[in-house]
Amino acid sequence: MQKIILVGKPNVGKSSLFNRLAKQRIAITSDTAGTTRDTNKAVVEIYGKSCIIVDSGGLDDSSELFKNVKKKTLNEAKNSDAIIYMVDGKLMPDDEDKALFYELSGLNLPIALVINKVDSKKDEARSWEFISFGAKDVFNISVSHNVGIDELNEWIEKQLKDEIKADLSDDFDDFLDEYDDNGEISVENFKDKNIKVGIIGRVNVGKSSLLNALVKDSRAVVSDIAGTTIDPVNEIYEQGGRIYEFVDTAGIRRRGKIEGIEKYALNRTEKILEQADIALLVLDASEPLSELDERIAGVASKFELGIIIVLNKWDKSQIEFDTLCKDIKDRFKFLAYAPIISISALGGKRVHKLYDLINEIYENFTQKLQTSKLNEVITEATKTHPLPHDKGKSVKIYYAVQFGYAPPKIALIMNRPKALHFSYKRYLANKLRASFKLSGVPIIFIPKKRGEVSDEEQ
Repeated sequence: MQKIILVGKPNVGKSSLFNRLAKQRIAITSDTAGTTRDTNKAVVEIYGKSCIIVDSGGLDDSSELFKNVKKKTLNEAKNSDAIIYMVDGKLMPDDEDKALFYELSGLNLPIALVINKVDSKKDEARSWEFISFGAKDVFNISVSHNVGIDELNEWIEKQLKDEIKADLSDDFDDFLDEYDDNGEISVENFKDKNIKVGIIGRVNVGKSSLLNALVKDSRAVVSDIAGTTIDPVNEIYEQGGRIYEFVDTAGIRRRGKIEGIEKYALNRTEKILEQADIALLVLDASEPLSELDERIAGVASKFELGIIIVLNKWDKSQIEFDTLCKDIKDRFKFLAYAPIISISALGGKRVHKLYDLINEIYENFTQKLQTSKLNEVITEATKTHPLPHDKGKSVKIYYAVQFGYAPPKIALIMNRPKALHFSYKRYLANKLRASFKLSGVPIIFIPKKRGEVSDEEQ
């Protein structure tokens, strides 16, 4: 699929135009220069033709971090099919913008000069100063007022070859699943579905390095500066005939340390987790576990995902693996089902083993449990440890039925469903894990009274 990249210096409105073209708010926008540090991608349709629009980081040499961002942006531009170079129409053209435009023009790709923030007659008169760029295709627009976007769309459409309309499910940011009329996705829909993986953890634990190692490319900007990743960085990658959709989310800080645009990043991280299948919870093995690590683990468990605990920077760890695993199990009791793997993302050590784990957990996450065996396990469990009485009356589970997937959702048909204690649910979950392959995934029990079960759940 053809790729159109938005390029320009910081704070010219690239992310706002990206959101406008994508018809949804994907990139974080703010008045803070340098908000976008990694590239964002979205599949969009322009007058019946599909393409990938890329929102790039601003071209800026003010620090080592932003020099790295600039380098990645220019490399991404070289691998694109057309370039939209954006400038700020509120300012006079400068030599740096002109030099960058000339450099990109030398790639012999279609390139348009887009002058943003042209909101008045005065701005329009100033835009004539940009004639010195020598651009063939020039557009005056105002993203905030939706002016000039149609003309720009016409230019983009002309650069695109006729092709079959894209399947928008390829867009990483489209996390919408296909549900049946009952609101639950059928297990058949999971067979060829892309696996959506969110990479989470506190700042500077190596999430971006892990994404780069997983896709074998310098996809995310890596820096020693904590909080480098602001926008979620997405990447679609094929391995062994399977499609994986990875998102490197912004690092989470202690609540009192969240500043400025990072509060938007935190909200976006939670949105990603809502729509993912599996979370890679990245911990820094070279440092002691922190209260913040526990909080982040709790956030991941809240969204009922498949979870893998990834001990990164293992080459710098001074702790025995078994000792650290015991500490994690003690502190993250609610994630007792999650497997733990040690890696070194920067060196690429053992990263390939994550794919095997992801595949295994996805199978567990989406499996249909055999009904007869499910009830056999539940019956045996209740015989071994009967349910506690409720106000002197016996509590019974008549039968169990799986009614949902991702993760497995099981209705327990009972005489007194409100009497089922969470500790007994945990006991039943442990019994099921001993009989089925359920490593890495939560099990959701829904107690219901007889007669409350729909036809779909029987």
